[in-house]
Amino acid sequence: MLSVRGLCFLLTLFLSSFFGSVFMLGPVLPLMLLSPAWYRWVTDRIVATWLTLPVVRRSASWDTARASLLTVQSRCLMCVCVCAGWAMQVASFIFIRRRWEGDRSHMANTLQYFCHLQVPLELLLFPEGTDLTENTRARSDEFAEKNALPKYEYVLHPRTTGFTFIVNTLRKGDNLDAVHDITVAYPQNIPQTERHLLLGLFPREIHFHVRRFSAACLPSSEERLQRWCQERWREKEQRLRDFYRSEPRRFDEPEARVPPCKSELRVTLIKAASLLYWSAFISLCCAGLWLWTPLRLYFLLMVIFFLGQQRVTGGVELMELACHRRWSGAQVKQD
Repeated sequence: MLSVRGLCFLLTLFLSSFFGSVFMLGPVLPLMLLSPAWYRWVTDRIVATWLTLPVVRRSASWDTARASLLTVQSRCLMCVCVCAGWAMQVASFIFIRRRWEGDRSHMANTLQYFCHLQVPLELLLFPEGTDLTENTRARSDEFAEKNALPKYEYVLHPRTTGFTFIVNTLRKGDNLDAVHDITVAYPQNIPQTERHLLLGLFPREIHFHVRRFSAACLPSSEERLQRWCQERWREKEQRLRDFYRSEPRRFDEPEARVPPCKSELRVTLIKAASLLYWSAFISLCCAGLWLWTPLRLYFLLMVIFFLGQQRVTGGVELMELACHRRWSGAQVKQD
């Protein structure tokens, strides 16, 4: 049976990403023509207002002012609706087609762009490439048999080609401080698909185990870096096996330590402010579209733009890269 809470959650997710793309990100798009660096700075902070998530942070070293690569195993399906996809394009997410020759060129261009800007990049990577299901586990087991590797129950064998390419590209661009290895576990129910969310089957808790590896400690050769990634996944399999077979389910770590700047009161206030802001924002957008004709015209033009640019340019993130190349070329000529 459908859940009212689940319907409200997905509807809020859709409307906030839809209206946020049109009314918050849309007006700053011309900035990419004037200064890609300022455009990236502004859009990153707008997108961050949507990504408000309260967590308990354990004693893991994590400096958000430095560039890092985050590797995570994926247990659940990640769904991207059209409107959230627009925001992801503006945020310069790296969309891949799973054809390495084409993906390699696109990834190289995007990573070199971030290296040129020297922004503190936090790049989230799922080396498994998909979620954990019976079918994907069977394919992972088949891969393990062909390559004399152990079969896994809680993770899939990682695809190391993209991982090693990203690490080496960021190191060459002097824009990688560390790799954070993140293991995700669900003590109670696991929302495998959107249907579980519609039924209101939200996870009550999500546990994260984080290990930080300095970039200076990573292997230098591509082959050793691949083995390093595979070793991390062997550790994940053992860590998750211990997690799900223990009672209560928890990672073998010290008690959670909450820094003063991340106190429970502060996190609660941020969550409340975020919910209040986005509820008011959605309501005002709906009222404005109902009452004000110029706003409806702007809304229509922005929707046409987002739909049309996908066919013409392939995505807003590709337009950003083109603007940066033109901007960089103009600066070289001036010099």
